[in-house]
Amino acid sequence: MTEKKEELGYEPDIITLTDDDGKEYTFEVLDAIESDEGRYLAMLPIYDDPKKMLEDSGELVIVKVGEDNGEEYLYPIDDDDEYEFVADAFIERLEDFYEIDEKNE
Repeated sequence: MTEKKEELGYEPDIITLTDDDGKEYTFEVLDAIESDEGRYLAMLPIYDDPKKMLEDSGELVIVKVGEDNGEEYLYPIDDDDEYEFVADAFIERLEDFYEIDEKNE
């Protein structure tokens, strides 16, 4: 007997990251961008506790993808200009699909 899977149209890309203290964080990857500078991910945190989800700021978490000995890892973008460039690109790409409220600081 062969099992047939139905196409649901959307299957979220969920990743779990562990910090240096062993605490795990779960994110949904919303988008990925590749440029001459590297590969970047835009993610939103996922919470098991609905109260924590309501308390979240809703800001995108943007990280750069690195590679070491064939293993991928994610790290924050330290360069302000690089971060602004990538964040603007993600916002432009995602604003058609999600409600994004840009705050001018």
